Amino acid sequence: MSDFITWLKTHLHWFAFVVLEAASVVMLFRFNSYHNSIWVTQANAVTGKVVALEAEYHSYAQLREMNEILTKQNLSLQLSNERMRQELDSLLHDSTLTERLMSERLSKFEQVHAHVISNSVKDKDNIITLDKGAKDGVEPEMGVVSGTGPVGIVYAVSDHYSLVLPMLNSKSNISCRLRGTNYFGSLSWRGGSVLEAYLSDIPHHASCHVGDQVETSGFSSVFPPGIFVGKVARIGNSKDGQSYELKVKLSTDLSVLRDVIILKNAGKEELDTLKIAP
Repeated sequence: MSDFITWLKTHLHWFAFVVLEAASVVMLFRFNSYHNSIWVTQANAVTGKVVALEAEYHSYAQLREMNEILTKQNLSLQLSNERMRQELDSLLHDSTLTERLMSERLSKFEQVHAHVISNSVKDKDNIITLDKGAKDGVEPEMGVVSGTGPVGIVYAVSDHYSLVLPMLNSKSNISCRLRGTNYFGSLSWRGGSVLEAYLSDIPHHASCHVGDQVETSGFSSVFPPGIFVGKVARIGNSKDGQSYELKVKLSTDLSVLRDVIILKNAGKEELDTLKIAP
């Protein structure tokens, strides 16, 4: 204790200096309007920056939630547009059995939201890993879409994760059609640009033009009809010359993919049974 008192006496002048300096600063800014205004201005500036940084942090924290909401809304809008097109067609002519089956099939799709945890776009056979699996109701052969279009098809599932065969894979084939027509073909990727794929088997008598829209055909239990895929960028012939081969500019950039929706078709087993029935 005596040592502390000795040390305190030795450094007492420093304590006195600090106290007097603090008091002089307070008096300077309190009783001098000019210095006081500078203090208030700087304090407000610092406070404003802190508040702005806090707001920016909260805004960033909410981006993921907003992305999920926007993805769901975009998909909902696409499906709603398809319903309206079908309803308009039914007003213009009698509904066929195929159209009624499409409408019924569309209503059976449930949505499981997932996040991309790994993705590749530079390989010939790219793979996407999602953070949802069998525990979430995900099964192989379920379609995966984003808010801007199809992504791929689930091909392997564990309890908590799933692997997706994306459009950017040499083994991927998705049934697509020219919007507003019944002409459909198979969409495949041949490497190169992540925004280009090819729609084959479109007959020569089909009326198609650069800029025409391409969408899912709905002729499977994987994707509902009417999901926008992209636009025709170039019209060419197939290798055998028997049909058109359309170069399609894809609407979805898989290289920046973050949020997706897995489409769960409650009627898939029944539809698959009908396919193999004699």
